Amino acid sequence: MSIDDDVVLLERVTTLRLLGAEALRVLAIGAEQQQFASGSILFRAGDEADGGYVVQDGSFRIHVPDGRDREVIVERGTLIGELALIVPISRQATAIAREYSMVIRISRTLFLRVLDSYPAAARRLRDELANRTRQTTSDILIASAKLSS
Repeated sequence: MSIDDDVVLLERVTTLRLLGAEALRVLAIGAEQQQFASGSILFRAGDEADGGYVVQDGSFRIHVPDGRDREVIVERGTLIGELALIVPISRQATAIAREYSMVIRISRTLFLRVLDSYPAAARRLRDELANRTRQTTSDILIASAKLSS
């Protein structure tokens, strides 16, 4: 795929779209593409996370080992590991390729460098994350109130 194709794909990701086309171009140039055969592991629960992945082709099964056997299927245009783009964390799930698949790997170092270089993009991302946090807090308070009634 070309850089322009990668930028178009990155623009499909809601969080990344906030950065703008110029910043996405820098991400696309600096990111690396990785290929995975069917059954290959992208990462395991407990692994240190140093960036995120955008599914370029194929799909992955995300398994959360929390005793409830929750699984999610992610396909083209999905960002896996959004929080790992910003802060050091451990992976909470295991991701396994369901078929031959490709991802665009965006390292935290690259992502933070782009945010430093594009302060307006960083502000848009900060505002979006703050809005999500407020919404999640509101949802928790509403659910808590309903459970207390």
